[in-house]
Amino acid sequence: MTEQQTEITTPDGVADAVLYQPEGAGPWPGVIHLTDIAGIRASHRQMAQRLASLGYVVLLPNIFYRTARPPVFNTPFKLGDEASMKRVRELAGPLTPEAMQRDAAAYVDFLAVHESVRPKKIGVVGYCLTGRMAVHAAAMRPELVVAAASFHGASLCTDDPASPHLMLPKVKAHLYFGHATNDRGMNAEAIEKFNHALRAWGGRYESEVYEGATHGWTVPDGPVYNQPQAERAFGKLKELFAETL
Repeated sequence: MTEQQTEITTPDGVADAVLYQPEGAGPWPGVIHLTDIAGIRASHRQMAQRLASLGYVVLLPNIFYRTARPPVFNTPFKLGDEASMKRVRELAGPLTPEAMQRDAAAYVDFLAVHESVRPKKIGVVGYCLTGRMAVHAAAMRPELVVAAASFHGASLCTDDPASPHLMLPKVKAHLYFGHATNDRGMNAEAIEKFNHALRAWGGRYESEVYEGATHGWTVPDGPVYNQPQAERAFGKLKELFAETL
């Protein structure tokens, strides 16, 4: 496959990104891969490349373009470490729900008109904080996003007026949510409330808890990486995109 550095103009600036493209003649379906809080690095490049190897053009945007270019952490990220948590706040602070919505729409628009991408069928997958950005993408561009997935997504159902679950009525995509166990970002009560919202929405979806898998289990360089459950998650993502794209 080919790897190309590119830039995406958003309402708030210019986001740097990586575009992975299969070998051979296109066009191919387009997929947006949204990273977790640690941003673009080897593990998420590998995950994006794995998707591209299945026959997708995969866009890997730097969701923290307002703050820094990759690597966004100059020292190893450690959950609970004071320096790491300070950096998390610096990175996540500018990503308000409204900013996520603007960015998500810009990423979809960029990929949708790319010459190597098939028209009107985009898939999105988000991890950790970008699980909600995947929902925002589906809500902001319902005519383009036909599939969206979230793994160990955080704050999918909150009391915030901009909570992702409140955007479901705008969504037409087939949705998939893989939740962690004992996740402070999406605890059992929040999952149940979110599932209630999904049922009320009435669209196509699947929402399940990966028993024994804790927050961040899908990412190979993470301290809680769970390979069997990560492979199961990838299988679910593969099925979703194969069916819809």
